[in-house]
Amino acid sequence: QVWLVESGGASVQSGGSLNLSCETSGHPYATNCMGWFRQVPGNEREGVAGIERDGTTSYADSVKGRFTIFRDNAQHTLYLEMKSLKSEDTATYYCAGDGRLPCPNHIVAVTDPRTEYNYWGPGTQVTVSS
Repeated sequence: QVWLVESGGASVQSGGSLNLSCETSGHPYATNCMGWFRQVPGNEREGVAGIERDGTTSYADSVKGRFTIFRDNAQHTLYLEMKSLKSEDTATYYCAGDGRLPCPNHIVAVTDPRTEYNYWGPGTQVTVSS
């Protein structure tokens, strides 16, 4: 059975840092392409960062230089290191996975996340106060 579970969400002050983790069941058909998405109530779910099994990454412009996505394939875990957090980073963060190849060429090219990624975690809340 495929599962993904995020952890690490918290409330922090602007300028602070957080590290999110996403443990997975490790099934290749669910984890070839992985990504972090975020959503604010009333808004569409947006791509934050994506990573392929070989480590190729992509980032939304809004987080480039501040967030780092990486994965440990042996531990079946996805990570998102977030620095210099801003109030506009406040959202529920979701990790997602899919087995298709090729992966989307860029995380911002994912226009319909819930269709293009088949597997999702329940989300973890990140709140940044100014």
